[in-house]
Amino acid sequence: MVVNLAKVLPRSSANGPGERYVLWVQGCPLACSGCWNPDTWSFERKILRKVNELADEIVHTTGIEGVTFTGGEPFAQAAALAELAKTIKKSGLTLFIFTGYTIPELKKPEHQMLIEHADILVTGRYDKSLRTTDLPWRGSSNQEVHFISKKYGLDSMNASPSLEFHLNPKVPAVITGFPIEEEWQNTP
Repeated sequence: MVVNLAKVLPRSSANGPGERYVLWVQGCPLACSGCWNPDTWSFERKILRKVNELADEIVHTTGIEGVTFTGGEPFAQAAALAELAKTIKKSGLTLFIFTGYTIPELKKPEHQMLIEHADILVTGRYDKSLRTTDLPWRGSSNQEVHFISKKYGLDSMNASPSLEFHLNPKVPAVITGFPIEEEWQNTP
């Protein structure tokens, strides 16, 4: 089984609680206006990774608390990500998932298999008319945070920085997180 990725970031603290390995999946049928990652909408093949090889890489990344699936739309690849999530969870890592879908829309069996492995699920389409900078892990006020397991609670939401820059001479720079307009405009 393979997963189609747009990019990975082996260490981030802006994409959920603690240090996390972040996977941006490639492909999103929702295409929300104002989305931060429109380059992930296309379902073209980008970085194809075998689930077992990716799981091994993640599990052997030292110093991380968990993994974050974002996108694109993770539930567009729910079966492959559920398989990956099973291995991640067995290793003791936590799982955070961002989705543009709402809970009632996640009805397929593969959706439910993926949700079973999640610790935190953020749901709802990004709506630029509801843009917010006051709610951790959300870009618009209609989005909801669901604590699926008892591993995390409301207190974990304030520990993440809103913006990160990752510079590496071997790959393009990565800007991630939930920047407030003032931060972004004042960034060199």
